[in-house]
Amino acid sequence: MDPPVSPDIASDCIASVRRFNRFHTRLVGALNEGLLDTAYSPAQAHVLYEVAHDPGVSAAELGRRLGMDPGYLSRLVSGLEAQDLLSRTPSPNDARRLTLCLTEQGAAAMARLEDTAARQVAHLVRGLSVPDRRRLVGAMARIESLLGNGSSGTTFLLRDPEPGDMGWIVHRHGALYAHEYGWGGTFEALVADIVADFIKTQDPARERCWVAERDGEVVGSVFLVRRDDETAKLRLLLVEPSARGLGLGRRLVDECLRFARAKGYRRMTLWTNSILVAARRIYEAAGFQLTAEDRHHSFGRDLVGQTWERDL
Repeated sequence: MDPPVSPDIASDCIASVRRFNRFHTRLVGALNEGLLDTAYSPAQAHVLYEVAHDPGVSAAELGRRLGMDPGYLSRLVSGLEAQDLLSRTPSPNDARRLTLCLTEQGAAAMARLEDTAARQVAHLVRGLSVPDRRRLVGAMARIESLLGNGSSGTTFLLRDPEPGDMGWIVHRHGALYAHEYGWGGTFEALVADIVADFIKTQDPARERCWVAERDGEVVGSVFLVRRDDETAKLRLLLVEPSARGLGLGRRLVDECLRFARAKGYRRMTLWTNSILVAARRIYEAAGFQLTAEDRHHSFGRDLVGQTWERDL
C-alpha cells in the first residue's frame, strides 16, 4: 500500500511536478504506440538502449536499473528476441546467469533509433539561443540530481563572460554575502563598482574574467586585473554553494595564476577578509602568503581585512 501524501509537501509542488510529467510525456511522444514513429514501444526502445550501452547486462540487473516488474520485463525481452533484436546467452562466468546482447539486426535498429532521437532533439532546440540551450541542459541536470539521480558530474566549463553574466556576478555576490555573512547593500554596491569599472576599462591583453559553468548553470567566477606593470590582482572569487568542495575555487585561482605568468606579471596580490575562511584556504593552497591585516567597519560589520601575495 502506498504511503499517504506527506502534509509538508505543498499541493502546488505536487501539481507542478504532475504538470511537467504530462508536458514531457507529450514532448517525447510517449503516448504514441511507437516511439519516434517506429514500430517499437517506449519500453522496448528503452530496453534496447540499455542493452546497447551495456552489452552482457543480465536481465535481473536490467530490471533493477529500470525499476521494471520482472514479469513485464521478461515479456519485453521475449518479444525482442522473437524479432531477432536481442539474444540471451549464459554468462561465461555463471551458466545460470543469462546475459543480454543486441543481435546484428538489433544493433541496426538501435542505430536508427539513436539517429531519429538526435534529429528530434535538434528540431526541438533549434529555436533556442546558445545561452538558452545551456540553461536547458542545466535545468535538466538539476532535475536529475534533485529527484535522486545523484550528482550530474563535476566537470566545469570556464569561459569568457557573456551578456548578462556581469549582472549575475553582482547579484550573486550581494545575495550570498548577505545570506552567509549578513553583509549589507554597500557590499553589493562595491561589487557593482568593481564590475562596472572592469567592463569600461578592461585591457584584454592583460586582464580577464572567467565564468564557470556546470551543466549549463553558472556556478562561479573570478577576475584578474592589472594593478601595475608587474603586479596582477585577483578579485571577486565566487563559488556557488552547490559547487563547493569540488575543486572549482582552486581551478579558478589556478587559471588566474597561469594567465598572469603568461602575460609577464611578476607577482599577484589579493584582498579579502579573515571571516572568509574557505577562500583563505584556497589562497594558502595556491601559494599565497598573508602580508598585512587591518581592522575596518564595512558592510555593516566589524571585519579584519587581509592582503595576500605571492611571486610568480
